[in-house]
Amino acid sequence: MTSALFARIDAAREDLIALTQDLIRIPTLNPPGHAYLEICEYLDHRLRSAGFQTRLIRAKDTPGDSDRYPRWNIIARREGQRPGETVHFNSHHDVVAVGEGWTHDPFTAPLIDGRIYGRGACDMKGGLAASIIAAEAFVAEHPDYAGAIEISATADEESGGYGGVAYLAEQGFYKGVDHVIIPEPLGHDRICLGHRGGWWAEIETKGEIAHGSMPFLGDCAVRHMGAVLSEFETKLFPAMAERRTDMPVVPEGARSSTMNINAIHGGQPEQEDDFTGLPAHNVPDRCRIQIDRRYLAEETYDGVRGEVTALLDGLKASRPKFDYTLNEINHVAPSMTDRQAPVVTTIHKAIEDVLGRAPDYVASPGTYDQKHIDRIGRLQNCIAYGPGVLELAHKPDEWVGVDDMIDSAKVMAHSLRQLLLDA
Repeated sequence: MTSALFARIDAAREDLIALTQDLIRIPTLNPPGHAYLEICEYLDHRLRSAGFQTRLIRAKDTPGDSDRYPRWNIIARREGQRPGETVHFNSHHDVVAVGEGWTHDPFTAPLIDGRIYGRGACDMKGGLAASIIAAEAFVAEHPDYAGAIEISATADEESGGYGGVAYLAEQGFYKGVDHVIIPEPLGHDRICLGHRGGWWAEIETKGEIAHGSMPFLGDCAVRHMGAVLSEFETKLFPAMAERRTDMPVVPEGARSSTMNINAIHGGQPEQEDDFTGLPAHNVPDRCRIQIDRRYLAEETYDGVRGEVTALLDGLKASRPKFDYTLNEINHVAPSMTDRQAPVVTTIHKAIEDVLGRAPDYVASPGTYDQKHIDRIGRLQNCIAYGPGVLELAHKPDEWVGVDDMIDSAKVMAHSLRQLLLDA
């Protein structure tokens, strides 16, 4: 009975809190890739104690991997009593930089008024903890289940996932997996079917260095970049704002195409904080920006890239001495799972049974590791479902609610019951 299963999860409340706090207190910052082995070893001990067979996997030679910052992942598997399907819970263990504006220490994980605060609390160590509690409760209540349960904690999702899920998919670790649930913080009453696409590039404008008192003898690359930004402001940004998608992207602003200027650098490099000298007087001969273009299922990669290059080529034709280079950093296509896919209908029913209402269907404004399971692993039966408020991700005083995690763990455990017991 589900009531007994849910009672086990309710009884594990303090364990869930402690597990989440322990995970947050391991500062798995990316970049550079700190404490990845430490968190995998922690999870190895926890999951082996629950009867899982575990494997630690280093993603050798992937972006960022080094002897100082090795890209460690863990996959744990627990076999059932008879043949059946495999359900895989995938969480990333890395977290982004702390930033400014915190009123709580980001790595002490205090519990205040039913919320656990800390970097990675909602994105996504709370989801990882909830999936572990769900699996442990299900196994304890239904030891005769069919198939297998897998739990993974993977590296580098915050920087593209190439040292985590992408590597594991390339190595064939998702062969034989039937259902994938990624406990990203999309909300305990929502099913995330996929995400928008992304295109990242660096644009550099070129100039000619000269003495700053005689700028007419040089060519200012920063002014050229100003012309690029003006073209973006007057042409590209208004055009993107007019586009709307049928994808159920949240929040509402992400239903349109968007682009962020991630960084801008021009002229002399910034000096160390302890430098006390004065700047030299030069006309900058290089200026670079990094752009982060998020696009809709209704758009194409060629169209997204093409409208940027068209603006740049227009400036090259019309602006004296204007020249540029464009280097692509990364590209991810949009991904969407069908609403009738087995994992979707299973989670839908579990949410109805646990919460007493039908879930909302959403898509994520940013990409997550579904892209690799879809494109490399060739498995379209994948969704994101987990506790947390999406808008808190990467923010100061990030938190996850304990009740939210409890509800999500019940949904996950009930999904296991449907897929590995009722079937």
